[in-house]
Amino acid sequence: MIIKPRTRGFICTTAHPAGCERQVEQQVEYIKARPKIEGPRNVLVIGASTGYGLSARIAAAFGAHANTIGVYRPSQGSEKRTASAGWYNSAAFEKLAKEAGLKSVSVTGDAYTDETKQKTVEAIREELGKVDLVVYSVASARRTDPKTGEVANSVLKPIGRPFTNKTVNFHSGEVTEVTLEPASEQEVQDTVTVMGGEDWEMWIHALRQGGVLADDATTIAYSYIGSDITKAVYRDGSIGQAKDHLEATALKLNDELSPGGGRAYVSVSKALVTQSSSAIPIVPLYVSALYKVMKEKGLHENTIEQTYRLFADRLYSGKETPVDEKGRIRIDDWELRPDVQEEVAKIWGQVNSENIYEITDLEGYRREFFQLFGFETEGVDYEADVSPEVEIPSAR
Repeated sequence: MIIKPRTRGFICTTAHPAGCERQVEQQVEYIKARPKIEGPRNVLVIGASTGYGLSARIAAAFGAHANTIGVYRPSQGSEKRTASAGWYNSAAFEKLAKEAGLKSVSVTGDAYTDETKQKTVEAIREELGKVDLVVYSVASARRTDPKTGEVANSVLKPIGRPFTNKTVNFHSGEVTEVTLEPASEQEVQDTVTVMGGEDWEMWIHALRQGGVLADDATTIAYSYIGSDITKAVYRDGSIGQAKDHLEATALKLNDELSPGGGRAYVSVSKALVTQSSSAIPIVPLYVSALYKVMKEKGLHENTIEQTYRLFADRLYSGKETPVDEKGRIRIDDWELRPDVQEEVAKIWGQVNSENIYEITDLEGYRREFFQLFGFETEGVDYEADVSPEVEIPSAR
């Protein structure tokens, strides 16, 4: 099959196995070129197939030589359709880990279910004994409560009143104004149910009850704060309420784990191109302006670069992990530097459809979006006939 990108709005419905494999290789090459991380030995990554979850698994395995178990949704390809990018990423990771002599196991299933949690506990018991790092990196639009069976859907909306600002169609470069209607109380509650810390807490409890969490284990989840430009739709919006709950969960889990020497943190990341952020009006335009400024200042980091800094300079530096007044690890420190935000705000005031490619890095944003699905990657022949069917031998 000759695989080309097919888009529907802010979603790419195809993925390229060779492109995904090459990008995983590039992340591994980056980590192997850095000083060794004096970090964890056995690692569980929940949501391991893309984004920060994938990068955390790569950093742990190839930076600290850790054994890993990755949990992610199954999405195999067939003769007529491609698998998900996450499936191809995971297949590439498994291949490289095996070549490096690292133990690597995949558990496929819905991370929100009790069944997947129990299956993971059994895999840890059989393969690793106990894990000393648990990375929670699950992003989903909906969640089925394992106890009640009720389905909750998350929304990305402001709270209290409508919000109007600039946005961009990153495919065409057209800058327009968009108005977002406020979320209802039920929508806010459902967003917290999906994207808050409840499932993370359930995972930690399942691991502890199953006897497979080391006493001194570290666990980490990811959050975002952002700038004044995105504040109304993000941190002060429905998703911000979910992040507040996630961060409160980290403090609660830290209290539970600390008697045995364990730790729980939320890491606040910088803005990056992700499939979910691409769907939030205003955010792609903000990220395009931010990339322009941070690249010019030599401050830009991609996912693997930021993950290495998190591991090497924060979690496993040999010193006490620095946190802010709310107990959060801040890896967004460069994004929120006053000089960076001043220049981004200046661009924001000037940008329109005519000058967007000159004063922002929209082209870089668009390219990174397609790279999420294995496209537009150097060294890959996209005219070659490739099979969309890729097996993951260790998948359970």
